[in-house]
Amino acid sequence: MTQSSTLNVAANPLNLQQRSLAWQVTAVVLGTVFLAVSSYIEVPMVPVPITMQTFAVALVGALYGWRLGAITVTAWLIEGAMGFPVLAGGAGGLAHFAGPTAGYLFAFPVAAAAVGWLVEKGWNGNHLFLAFLAMLISNAICLVLGATWLSFMIGAEKAFTLGVTPFLLGAVLKSGLGAATLKFATWGSARQRT
Repeated sequence: MTQSSTLNVAANPLNLQQRSLAWQVTAVVLGTVFLAVSSYIEVPMVPVPITMQTFAVALVGALYGWRLGAITVTAWLIEGAMGFPVLAGGAGGLAHFAGPTAGYLFAFPVAAAAVGWLVEKGWNGNHLFLAFLAMLISNAICLVLGATWLSFMIGAEKAFTLGVTPFLLGAVLKSGLGAATLKFATWGSARQRT
């Protein structure tokens, strides 16, 4: 194995960019299923529920790479817009893309692309703290863009109080879990190739 391919494996444990189109399409389908399942793990709150979506979005971006990660998250959102029960708590339909959670939904592909890009730049499972920061940045993108949208509906102060503050601890915990998962995936991928 060349040093270049070793670096690529380290940066992207699934190495989907080197796989066939059939592999990539399968990965997108499986990724949308993973994102949908994460949406069912929730703590109901108003106006925005706490879910495992941001964990799943960041992990898909980290494992799939920035392009395929963003494509996968966008495909999942399209499923939700079409009415499939894949959003928080099994919701679906266009109304969610204009309501209080719309900013968070539109932030998801950006967040997946950002973490995927950072992982490809070395913020990966080989560097646990940097992987944690990449996951945290992904969560921060979701919170900032989501709260910005929410502020147009309920005001900036209320949007921060209801749309950011309750999610801060969860963002840190989910980022830690995401970094640990990425570390495990990188370790497992390296073992398979030796």
